[in-house]
Amino acid sequence: MVSWNNLDTTAAYKKLADLKGKVCLSKVMAGDEGAARVKKYCVPMAGGLCFNYAAKAVDDEVLAALCELAKEMQLAEKFEELYNGAVINTGEKRLVLHQLCRGQLGKDVIADGVNKRTFYEDQRKAAAAFAERVHKGEIVNEAGETFTTVVQIGIGGSDLGPRAIYLALENWAKQNGTLKMEARFISNVDPDDAAAVLKSVDLSRSLFVLVSKSGTTLETLTNETFVKTKLAEAGLNPAKHMIAVTSETSPLAKSSDYLAAFFMDDYIGGRYSSSSCVGGAILSLAFGPEVFARFLEGAAQEDKLATNANPLENPDMLDALIGMYERNVLGYPTTAVLPYSQALSRFPAHLQQLDMESNGKSVNRFGEPVNYVTGPVIFGEPGTNGQHSFYQLLHQGTDIVPLQFMGFRENQAGMDATIQGSTSQQKLCANVAAQIMAFACGKADENPNKSFAGNRPSSIIIGQQVNPESVGALLAHFENKVMFQGFLWNLNSFDQEGVQLGKVLAKRVLAHDTDGALAAYSELLNI
Repeated sequence: MVSWNNLDTTAAYKKLADLKGKVCLSKVMAGDEGAARVKKYCVPMAGGLCFNYAAKAVDDEVLAALCELAKEMQLAEKFEELYNGAVINTGEKRLVLHQLCRGQLGKDVIADGVNKRTFYEDQRKAAAAFAERVHKGEIVNEAGETFTTVVQIGIGGSDLGPRAIYLALENWAKQNGTLKMEARFISNVDPDDAAAVLKSVDLSRSLFVLVSKSGTTLETLTNETFVKTKLAEAGLNPAKHMIAVTSETSPLAKSSDYLAAFFMDDYIGGRYSSSSCVGGAILSLAFGPEVFARFLEGAAQEDKLATNANPLENPDMLDALIGMYERNVLGYPTTAVLPYSQALSRFPAHLQQLDMESNGKSVNRFGEPVNYVTGPVIFGEPGTNGQHSFYQLLHQGTDIVPLQFMGFRENQAGMDATIQGSTSQQKLCANVAAQIMAFACGKADENPNKSFAGNRPSSIIIGQQVNPESVGALLAHFENKVMFQGFLWNLNSFDQEGVQLGKVLAKRVLAHDTDGALAAYSELLNI
């Protein structure tokens, strides 16, 4: 029987509080002891990745207490409840089924009278078949020309995840001959966003993917109208250039305004939707269905690892537990995501939404205030750019910020140059290795401006290359990490009521139903 209890009611959490400050990174990461930790504190992931946490402020005693906490909080059992179709989203009284888009972890899930695994698989196959017809020239524009560009119109989870994945695999696909169509994204209701994209593409040979589960998302529908207007002004029939990804009950589902419609449902939240047709339609059009299937396989294999009840063999659960320890015991409010790969340049932005929208809560899953801190602030940029930007604060600022590095042994392009005795890729990897040790060990100096305290914790996910399988595994890893942390904090990680109030007030502003300061701001902005 699963029990949903607050973190601070557990015996293991109290034990962890007594272990605070036990590990001094500048000592344990130095010399032979540090080398032994790097080899010891490493857990295999899917997609050829591994999670190395040697530079985290943990030791065997802390890890044992974290394992006790995982057992006491029934993390494995709660995940099993989720993938077997329990109503985990208590706020909206919904199942949480995004894992089903990439594989069956447990028993069949029947909801709304249908097998949901079959439903998601059928939608994936429909999107794949459509993409193949486009690639073969069976679906063309009114002039009989093939489509060369696909543009996604969506916001939030309909944009951030698919955009991050597309950018992650774009150069890989070019190198491997699998780039079928270039992709662009329109998300911001700011007209400059849509205008910039439309000016950069050949409208006559562009296919647009409108993504809105409800079919009522204000920003998305505004951008759709913007695009349709520009298509019509160019003498093109918008209905011959648009497809929809929506729910079966939305006004978009049966509309003749679209070449085709592919469906999702309320059991997949926007920020968890990249494995569904929200990501599947555009990624299959851009790279081909086979590449998207490889991405899903990487995610599915990572999900299987996440079912392991032993945190020391479960990289997703372990990452979550260590992150909770840093947030709640060590008191660190922020986490930096630092991929040393330009391909992952938008991955931190996706993780901002995934983490902060999921666990940015101050009440538990029963609506009761919690007496402890919850989700951290997430930010990040790719290395080495970030080193010349915000690393100064990370090294010598007053706040300690835990760091999540990602590094890869090979680049995607198959191009490199040897300069001053080493390649660009070697220089990139040298920088991430150096930063881990600099943050952990610091440096003493008589000049205070040149003194580094060290003891700044980090982990690194290491892989051979950014490719479909590794990107799928990365995505699933962080989705599962966020889920496990929500379980630890006893939160509902699958609703997002905090984004609704601003939307309601914006509608009032547009309807000129305002008074007081809201009316004054509206006047200042010439609304």
